[in-house]
Amino acid sequence: MTIPDRSPRRHDGDLTPPELVFTADDFQSLAEIVRAESGITLSENKAPLVYARLARRLRILTLPSFRSYRTFIASEQGARERQFMIEAMTTNVTQFFREPHHFTNLSEKVLPRLIQEARSGGRVRIWSAGCSSGEEPYSIAATVLSLMPDIHRFDFKILATDINSQMLARGRAGVYASDAATVASLGDHERWFLRENIDGKPGLLVHDDLRRLVSFRTSNLIDQPWPMSGKFQVILCRNVLIYFDADIRDRICTRLIDHLSPGGYLYLGHSERVPPATPRLGIVGPTTYQLEPPRHGASEGRSPITSPNPFHGAI
Repeated sequence: MTIPDRSPRRHDGDLTPPELVFTADDFQSLAEIVRAESGITLSENKAPLVYARLARRLRILTLPSFRSYRTFIASEQGARERQFMIEAMTTNVTQFFREPHHFTNLSEKVLPRLIQEARSGGRVRIWSAGCSSGEEPYSIAATVLSLMPDIHRFDFKILATDINSQMLARGRAGVYASDAATVASLGDHERWFLRENIDGKPGLLVHDDLRRLVSFRTSNLIDQPWPMSGKFQVILCRNVLIYFDADIRDRICTRLIDHLSPGGYLYLGHSERVPPATPRLGIVGPTTYQLEPPRHGASEGRSPITSPNPFHGAI
């Protein structure tokens, strides 16, 4: 298999780099490395994407072929480039308050109890797993601060993790483009984002109060063990599991459930589901699940997942 470069064709005297030969063996080898390192499964129809994202890396490194690139990333000197390759294969489509029904559920059903718990001296932890460039954890933080502006006085923290260090750097910087869609998605929460002129263009800068709530950390969901040892009252892992095959997906989902505290909530993406026959988890909304709480505080309206159909009894 040879995938043509999409750059302009060469003519006499043209300095455009020649096409890079990309064989089926090249794709298979790189796909195996990506799966082993990140759990991401690349089907054959992703070959043009792999070529497009890595051809630029080869030219930066002045490597003549994908075969030489494979040799380089397998070497000790290529360890950093191996991470660049994994990051190039991750998809980072996100926005503030994406899938807004989850934030409505958080605001109306979940956070009031957690805020009371924090006010009573409790420890509250929320995890945004696969946070990309930070829009999701900052959306959580804005939702929390809208309900409790003095939350910083209490033990309430949001952990944001991702495998992509470049995306995490963007999240820590807290600087975003200010297009119409972004501003509209903020709604009543816009006060937590400062309008700034960034590099000559309109932009949004995350308010310091949001930054203080969120900690960004590099983490790979297929690592054993995960670096966090405590439990979380809320975990959001949305539009992440879709990039894994069924076996890895179910394994990660089971581990996420194990990291929930009793009565804790798990939010998945709109096309994601927990493994079938998960008796400890109940459905409390669209792709919104709650771990079985202590018996003395059983929640109302929970539909236990006890059949092979993960939406059995769903709202």
